[in-house]
Amino acid sequence: MQLSIVIPCYNEEENIPLILEKFREVIREEDLEVILVNNGSTDGSAAVLERLLPGFPFARTVLVPENQGYGYGILQGLKEAEGTFVGWTHADMQTDPSDVLKAYHILEERGWDRRLYVKGNRKGRGLFDRFFTVGMGVFETLYLKKRLSDVNAQPNIFSREFFDTWESPPSDFALDLYALYMAQIRGLELVRFDVLFPPRIHGSSHWNTGLAGKWKFIKRTFSFSVKLKKAGIR
Repeated sequence: MQLSIVIPCYNEEENIPLILEKFREVIREEDLEVILVNNGSTDGSAAVLERLLPGFPFARTVLVPENQGYGYGILQGLKEAEGTFVGWTHADMQTDPSDVLKAYHILEERGWDRRLYVKGNRKGRGLFDRFFTVGMGVFETLYLKKRLSDVNAQPNIFSREFFDTWESPPSDFALDLYALYMAQIRGLELVRFDVLFPPRIHGSSHWNTGLAGKWKFIKRTFSFSVKLKKAGIR
């Protein structure tokens, strides 16, 4: 298996059928598996996955019985992944499954170089969200002394070898920051490509719920940044 893409799903019963259909549209002969992590969902996600997955041979599921965070769900999927390259994207359909195929072909064109880290670069967002993202990126870059822009853009794809070097990754939304920071520390070549970021089709964000949600996210990110710096990872 060349690539395993993990998609954490927490109460995404309406989006799961759309994700699967979109991947069926865009996958041709690529050696790719899609791992939908049922990340402690309390809606009908489990029933939807059980009903639909037999019709999508490229996809399978990993169950996390109790939600322990966005990052935790991704990490459980990555541990089960069979690909030489692994990574993740979101389930909310703000990140197009076709972006995973774009990343796949970038890696293919580069000879599946295991020193690459391929990541999206979001376009088409509102002014406030862009301001928030730029501000966070400037802080992280100055504080951690590594170039860390649009940290939460999707997808994130890298070699299994790189993933195996991780020590005590976070179980929350700081996982995106941790992965990008570790890629810089390990000297991986970062390849960014533009991705659109439209509004959600179904459901609502579990963290981006206005100013209060953003402030909570900022505090948690700053706290993790301090831990990263103190850890002195080299």
